[in-house]
Amino acid sequence: MKAKVSIIMGSTSDMPVMQKAANFLDEMEIPFEINALSAHRTPEMVEEFASNAHKNGIQVIIAGAGGAAHLPGVIAAFTHLPIIGVPCRSSISIDGWDSILSILQMPPGVPVATVGLDGALNAGILASQIMSTADEELSLRVQNYKQNLKQKIIKANNSLTEYKFKFRTN
Repeated sequence: MKAKVSIIMGSTSDMPVMQKAANFLDEMEIPFEINALSAHRTPEMVEEFASNAHKNGIQVIIAGAGGAAHLPGVIAAFTHLPIIGVPCRSSISIDGWDSILSILQMPPGVPVATVGLDGALNAGILASQIMSTADEELSLRVQNYKQNLKQKIIKANNSLTEYKFKFRTN
């Protein structure tokens, strides 16, 4: 089995966040790899990874980083593949805003799709949706997941009828 999605994080301390993307890809039956690469400590390795990702069968890259969070943008500089950036809170973070802005504010020509702070689950979902445009079986799995989300909300809303109030109108 060959990876189709690559989950990259700037540090293994990002794994608790990035694991949510891995769990979702597992659920969707999408082969993936997980690695830690640092834009600042191992820039040559980042360049080598990103430059060869397409040749190695990768279709989408999910890149999470905290603090200055340059990893998704550096990867985007070396590949034409879609990059989904996950800003992560970190011990050196300014409430995560530094990570969000570092990933979100990319220059023209070097886009990085950016999910919310610690939003690796959404990154996994977005990667699945991107890939589902060319894979009918995956498309059905993603649609089923979305339908299940809808059913959870309907069920949750119905359970609200338990709460009785004197002036409630519904």
